[in-house]
Amino acid sequence: MRFERSHTRKAVALAVAGGLVLLASACGGGNDESSGGTSSGGALEGRGPITFATGKDTSGNLTNQVAAWNSQHPDEKVTVSELPESADQQRAQMISNAQNKSDAFSVLNLDVVWTPEFAANRWVTELQPDQFPDLGKLLPSTVDTAKYRDKLYGVPVTSDGGLLYYRKDLLDKAGLQPPKTWEEMVTACAKVKALPEAKNIGCYSGQFEKYEGLTVNFSEAVNGAGGVVVGDDGKPNVDTPEALAGLTALTEGFKTGFIPKAAITYKEEEGRRAFQEGNLLFHRNWPYVYALAGKTDGSSKVAGKFAVAPLPGLTGAGVSTLGGHNYAISEFAKNKATSADFIKFMASEDRQKANIEKTSQAPTWASLYDDPTLNKEFPYLAPLKASIEGAKSRPKVVKYGDVTTAIQEAAYGALTGTTTPKDALTQLQTKLSSLITQ
Repeated sequence: MRFERSHTRKAVALAVAGGLVLLASACGGGNDESSGGTSSGGALEGRGPITFATGKDTSGNLTNQVAAWNSQHPDEKVTVSELPESADQQRAQMISNAQNKSDAFSVLNLDVVWTPEFAANRWVTELQPDQFPDLGKLLPSTVDTAKYRDKLYGVPVTSDGGLLYYRKDLLDKAGLQPPKTWEEMVTACAKVKALPEAKNIGCYSGQFEKYEGLTVNFSEAVNGAGGVVVGDDGKPNVDTPEALAGLTALTEGFKTGFIPKAAITYKEEEGRRAFQEGNLLFHRNWPYVYALAGKTDGSSKVAGKFAVAPLPGLTGAGVSTLGGHNYAISEFAKNKATSADFIKFMASEDRQKANIEKTSQAPTWASLYDDPTLNKEFPYLAPLKASIEGAKSRPKVVKYGDVTTAIQEAAYGALTGTTTPKDALTQLQTKLSSLITQ
């Protein structure tokens, strides 16, 4: 799941500013669970051309997938409406489209955490499970992300779990195994940097720019230290020793240089490029990086030199944040029958297998994780499946846009030193309590 992706610092600043303006208008009013509702599932009618709204496709394979549909359905062609790289801006444009009751978008590629907001506001159409018979063959945790109040509003097409990419060649030369804890990772980097060829390498980075990826990395730090952001009771619980330990590990990483200063500007693509250029020893990212970092066309300096492992936690195994995307039908779309068939096509086992072969993105079909051919080509599938099955969701709330903004503000303030980790968490607890209980 890529949340980012701007190419210059100036572009990032402008994109974020623009996105926040859109978000402010998109989230103002009508976003409360008490004032929202759900569309009633029924017959999906209408056939003809449709538009698929999705974030920028950096894999380059979406064109192939859509072309496969279009060749078989010449009278029901799909046009891709490619939205900005930033997930925050994608969400804002989809919300603006829905609030205007526009039929410009037919099928929406939704981040898994947007389901409650889009369903409660009646921006997407309720789906009948019996219309999508393959749901039982998908990983259960992925299907759960497409539900709101036990009703189905989307179909999981890709999932995601965080992985630790590491320079296997350098760890091997230093006689080290991949780290299982944060302390082991710090120690390993010090030993690797003692090697002449690695003295200038950066130790670690995740995604620390102020955007959705920071919510993910903050959550993983808290969960990996034994804490929670929102408990099973639906209440926020971030003002705890465990959450403080997790956030402090990140802030100390920046203070000591274990995390390079430049990483405060990293989203998925910036971090991926740094790793591929050979500038990082360890890098937290999603499965899509595997195919790109492994390219032998000269675009990656680490091809054949890296491997993946589960995320390390503070004192034990880490916990990934659950990522992925669900395809949903806009409530205001025409040709909903075609939209439903397109979703079935894209979610099918064959299409998902074709997609992982080209992009290394995580599928939602359980069977693909046990496919011998795929496991030979993508040895990360076993740890990835474990990552997804053990992953924790971000807060499942209708006001998710406000919640994630609050998390990003608190975490970014601590990482940049404008507030202490303790103060950041105390203030975040108050803010989340207000947002989630309203």
